[in-house]
Amino acid sequence: MTNVLKETFVSTNALQASIADNDFLEIVHNVSTLQTMAEGVLTNPGSLTPVEVRPPDPSTDGTTSVMGLGEEGVDITQSENLGMVANLSGPMIAMVDNSEKISRCYIGLEDGTHLAVDTMASDKIDENGNPIPFPVRQRPWYRGAAEKGDIYFTGVIEDAYSGLYCVTCSAPVYTDGRLAGVVGIDIFLENMQDFIESPNSEGMVFIVNDKGQIILSSEEEGIFSASLEEVAPDLRENENTGLASLARKALVMQTELTLVKLEDQVYYMAGTPMPTVGWAVISVIDREITEQPEKQLLKDYDKINQGSRTRFRNEVAGTLRRAAAALILTVLLCCGAAIVAARRIVRPIEEMTRDIRKAGQSGQIFEMKDAYRTDDEIQILAEAFEDQSRKTRQYIQDITKITREKERVSTELQMANRIQNSMLPNVFPPFPGRREFDIYASMEPAREVGGDFYDFFLIDPDHLCMVMADVSGKGIPAALFMMISKVILQSCAMLGKSAGDILIKTNEAICSSNQEDMFVTVWTGILEISTGTITAANAGHEYPAVMKDGKFSLLRDKHGLVIGGMEGIKYREYTISLEPGDKLFLYTDGIPEASDKNYKMFGTEKMLEALNQDTGASPKQILTNVKAAVEDFVQGAEQFDDMTMLCLEYKGPDSE
Repeated sequence: MTNVLKETFVSTNALQASIADNDFLEIVHNVSTLQTMAEGVLTNPGSLTPVEVRPPDPSTDGTTSVMGLGEEGVDITQSENLGMVANLSGPMIAMVDNSEKISRCYIGLEDGTHLAVDTMASDKIDENGNPIPFPVRQRPWYRGAAEKGDIYFTGVIEDAYSGLYCVTCSAPVYTDGRLAGVVGIDIFLENMQDFIESPNSEGMVFIVNDKGQIILSSEEEGIFSASLEEVAPDLRENENTGLASLARKALVMQTELTLVKLEDQVYYMAGTPMPTVGWAVISVIDREITEQPEKQLLKDYDKINQGSRTRFRNEVAGTLRRAAAALILTVLLCCGAAIVAARRIVRPIEEMTRDIRKAGQSGQIFEMKDAYRTDDEIQILAEAFEDQSRKTRQYIQDITKITREKERVSTELQMANRIQNSMLPNVFPPFPGRREFDIYASMEPAREVGGDFYDFFLIDPDHLCMVMADVSGKGIPAALFMMISKVILQSCAMLGKSAGDILIKTNEAICSSNQEDMFVTVWTGILEISTGTITAANAGHEYPAVMKDGKFSLLRDKHGLVIGGMEGIKYREYTISLEPGDKLFLYTDGIPEASDKNYKMFGTEKMLEALNQDTGASPKQILTNVKAAVEDFVQGAEQFDDMTMLCLEYKGPDSE
């Protein structure tokens, strides 16, 4: 494996570990948030009124719902704490609805009761229509968190109801120093497949937990497949010392490319730790696969040499014919002189032919010898072939290097594009059960990956948060900065901050570690669904467009400084009142600044014309109309900025 391929393999493994660790960091953040909220509710029981908790209702299947469960012989209606933690139903529903990874979140209590939030109520009902008892305090996630006293991750366990395999993140809840319960979040393995997606169809990727067990793998069978926690082997204790050593190192540090022989096959392996959970991502590829491109290039080189040898043989044959003719003429003049001349010509040619054949078979360079330095056509021919041989070898090396580098960059950009798209809401409609509003968004990067992003999520059942942002720069750096900004913005919003406070806290976090001096423009707004009132704040972003009375127009709001520009900035909030049928359109500067071949910009006036083309259309059709207008204007000219749009239609609380 060449240095380029080694660097590509190791860096791709590190990138996958970083992305997977970032997703688990979000899970840990959600669990910590739920832990803090549960401790607050249980520590101050007089501050809230208990909420009625009902058993699972099969009619709610497919809809995120709250349900109460209990251990054998436990009556959930007699639990005081269960009704108290049920006040957290809104944030728990939002956690499940706003994440493609989270399958279920819950709070298990020491009195044997359990508050669960998921979309699979019927799994918890027996054939007689009665709730199936749930062994709360005997489950691995409960015991593990209680024993550790901190954030705890299980291995691969079987879901108590559905039988699906999952991994659980949990944390203990204490009141007055005593264990009151455990909060947890389930991630089904089927929702984690992008963690172990191999960039090479011939390779494989798997995740090892802190016990050395494979918990997630792209392989369905064999030594690298995942198993349940109670039967999964510890790779650190594998009889193959090379594999065991790599597994131990990968859990604490990024490894170098390592050769490991398993049975009759030799593999290249590399591992990178995931510090958030104490696990590691390990990538594997068969060594023979990595050598195939090199073998193909050697075949092409042999073909070039073969053609050169053929042309040279033709030249030699012509020379021999000329030499024979000269010999005949010379014989007529002087037999002795003819013999000397023939030897002087033929011997270097024969030796040159042997060297050319040897170089072609071994792949070596044809080199000049003293025997060819005859000060005539033979020396000229030998020098020309030596020069051709060296240039051919250098040409092949250069082409090989360039091709592999392009393949590496292309692979990493394709992976980055998939990762970036997966982080944005991309399932529409996103809230099928909510008829008070309709929302649609799209992002089209100017390169494989971009710096624009949008986001929307329910903070609680009555508040929808919307974000439109544009990171300075393009490509991989902007995409990484975009992911950091998105996570910070969503975390601040989920803590119940106002629109202005969200931007203030985000600016503080970005400025504290912004060594690259990047910045991001952000518009964020929180819609109160029951009233149609949006509370918004703007950090240097484009003006939003609002449709009222059947016509879109720009809302020229007060801009604040961009996020990351300066510490200590305050952001002013303002409100937008939407009536049923009104619409809100958000966008980045890639729309008005789209240019045709003469560098003339599309502009906000044409954007408003496209918006007002059909004001009664759905949000998705409105975005389609704007995109079509931009494409018709630019006429195929290359664009240098991302184009991102979001449209919200408010239908009112009484919409059916």
